[in-house]
Amino acid sequence: MSDDSFPPDDAARTRRNALSASATPNAAKLGPLRWLWLSLALLALGLGIVGIFVPGLPTVPFVLLASFFAARGSHRLHAWLHRHPAFGPMIRDWEREGSVSRRAKRIALASMLVASLVMLIFAPVWGWAIGTACMVVVAIWLWRRPEPLPT
Repeated sequence: MSDDSFPPDDAARTRRNALSASATPNAAKLGPLRWLWLSLALLALGLGIVGIFVPGLPTVPFVLLASFFAARGSHRLHAWLHRHPAFGPMIRDWEREGSVSRRAKRIALASMLVASLVMLIFAPVWGWAIGTACMVVVAIWLWRRPEPLPT
């Protein structure tokens, strides 16, 4: 007869409750740097939102960074980011398998192209060359990331 058929004793129940309580996030367990992490999360999220409208300012890396910081500073913000219809899928794909959707890759590449053209017109040649070289490196890295597996 297996031990699973018997109800758990009080000691086992206490251990299980302690384990589940330690897995339950709360503000006290976030640590003394909670406000720093939360501030960094909000800053990164703000930059990501600005990046939607400003060519050359990336959205996806800032949203991923916001999720990273929020996990350490605000479980509520982290959960909101995961549930968000626009940000959630990209965060979950990245956390699950380090992948970036083809659509996000195309948008990023188009944004980098527009930013490079704007820099070509308004920036000195050396600024355009350095900026474009950085964007080319990021584009190569981005396109080498796997795409999400179909669900």
